[in-house]
This record gives sequence, C-alpha cells and structure tokens, in this order.
Amino acid sequence: MPFIFSLLVIALMIGALIDIITRDDSRVRFLPKMVWIIIVILLPLIGSILWFALGREPGESGVAMPRMPRANRAARTAPPVDVRPAPPVDARTTEQQIADLDREIEEWRLRAEVEKRRQESGEE
Repeated sequence: MPFIFSLLVIALMIGALIDIITRDDSRVRFLPKMVWIIIVILLPLIGSILWFALGREPGESGVAMPRMPRANRAARTAPPVDVRPAPPVDARTTEQQIADLDREIEEWRLRAEVEKRRQESGEE
C-alpha cells in the first residue's frame, strides 16, 4: 500500500512539474515558475496540490497561448469596466432644436386653449 501511495505522489509531482514548465509565465499566479518548481520538488505532495489549487490560472495550458509580458498581468486582472450604452446624441443643430421647442410650446398653448373652450362650452 505505501508503494502505491508513493507512486501516486511521484506521478502527481511529475504532472505538476510538467504543467509548471509548459505553462506560460502570464498564466502562473502568486509566485514565479522557478519558485513553484522548487516547492514541488521539495514538498512533492503538498507542493503539487498547492500548484493545482492555487498556482495556475484556470483554463488550458499556456503552451498555445500567445506570450504576454508579466507587466500586462495587472491590466489583465483589473476589474471589468462598467460599459453602459452612450446616451443618444441629438444630431439637430441648435436652430432646429429651438424651432422644435417653439412648435411644441405652440402646440401645448393651443391644447390648453381648446381645453379651456371645451370647459366654457360645457358650463353654459
């Protein structure tokens, strides 16, 4: 039984080391790759478990990913920006807007006059 456990720990350690080595630097979290390698070699079981739980970003291995400099890491992990649709832009000129407002004012004045005449004719 201890022999099988030892083989499983060695297999886990080798898998972790392969994953660390092939993973792109931008897809490694918390510590540099070399530190992760040392941790996994010195503490095979705990180091491998920590690597798979904390050290790598979720997703595919970094082999197929384009290489990003470590400096861009902060920009990548920044919280998403709240993108709201821009308010509608009025394409009319100022003169057109004033003319439209004048027409609207006149329309409301005429409506008020019509309502006033209805009330007068209803009261008589």
